[in-house]
Amino acid sequence: MEHRISRKLGNIQRSATMALSDRARALRESGHQVVNLAGGDPYFATPEHVVMAARSALAEGFTHYTSSRGLLELRAAIAARFRERRGVVRDPADEVIITPSAKHAVFISLMAVLDPGDEVLVPTPSWVSYGAMARLAGARPVPVPLSSEENFEISRSQLESFLSPHTKAIVLNTPNNPTGRVFGAAELQDIAMVAEARDLIIISDEIYEDIVFEGAVHRSPVEFQNCAHRTLVVSGFSKTYAMTGWRLGHVSGPRSLMKEVLKVQEHTVGEAGSFIQRGGLAALAGDQGPVRAMVAEYARRREWAYKKFQDVPRLSCALPEGTFYLFPDVSDLGFSDSHSCAQWLIESCGVVVTPGSAFGAGGEGHIRLSLTAPPSTVEAGISRLCEALSALG
Repeated sequence: MEHRISRKLGNIQRSATMALSDRARALRESGHQVVNLAGGDPYFATPEHVVMAARSALAEGFTHYTSSRGLLELRAAIAARFRERRGVVRDPADEVIITPSAKHAVFISLMAVLDPGDEVLVPTPSWVSYGAMARLAGARPVPVPLSSEENFEISRSQLESFLSPHTKAIVLNTPNNPTGRVFGAAELQDIAMVAEARDLIIISDEIYEDIVFEGAVHRSPVEFQNCAHRTLVVSGFSKTYAMTGWRLGHVSGPRSLMKEVLKVQEHTVGEAGSFIQRGGLAALAGDQGPVRAMVAEYARRREWAYKKFQDVPRLSCALPEGTFYLFPDVSDLGFSDSHSCAQWLIESCGVVVTPGSAFGAGGEGHIRLSLTAPPSTVEAGISRLCEALSALG
């Protein structure tokens, strides 16, 4: 029986990254030997002091509702870190909200600021869900394709060429998934100037803020020219603390915007899990040694993989400045598109990667590989992939 579904879902596809992970799981369960380099789930264990904090909360019966804004002590810790890192004061009482995942923080932010008919600029390549979330809010995502030949840099003139009377907001992601780029000060200044001139809201997804390598510095648009009062900053615990399954994030911004974001939170999930928030508090307050160790390991892997790619004829790959992804350019290897390349890699060598087209027009011609699996898996997968692609040459 055919059921009538919401028209707004007609133009929205499944998450490409989640679908590929499901595909890899299904192949493995059917007996195929596959190496999954498509996901973004760190194999590291959540730091023990974080786990113990959540266990203690469970043991004491801390399992009931919290405020929809989240635990005040966790909001205060996030605001203190934000002030220390960005030089911007956010009142934990009403300018910080704890969310069940950074993904949900992005969603409720977009829902709070977008109306049907609005347009939101999305520099691409970009994470697969920004456009879908904008459409769910009734708005139209407007891709701003960035060029690999220009190192995926963004400029004021690029943004201005995609503006219209309907433009309401800009969604940014730095450090960037999938490219691994960290926006520089000049780029953020250009974004700030456009946002101020056109009175645009900025939603800045900074979930990878702690995974930045030597030579790069993460900065937030909130630090630039009159942007604090128009910027919602999203981050979370999943990537930094290997807490993907905990589903814990946060969003902060000016009071005038946050009171609207709160409404969406209250009428969807209500609040993040109580004992999970205790774990988040322990993550921020406790030993940061595990974070440094994870980032050091990602740095070692990216350098090893980068050198491997240099030996593949007609393949080019920039050294990522942050995140745990690589985004090699396969456009000169004879494939019709990045999806064909990804499909060929599954069939020829059992390696699952994400086609660049999943990340928008700016990602076509590339594939994304994740460095988050166990070391032996990453090394086996990239070695297989390089051998298969080298044979094409």
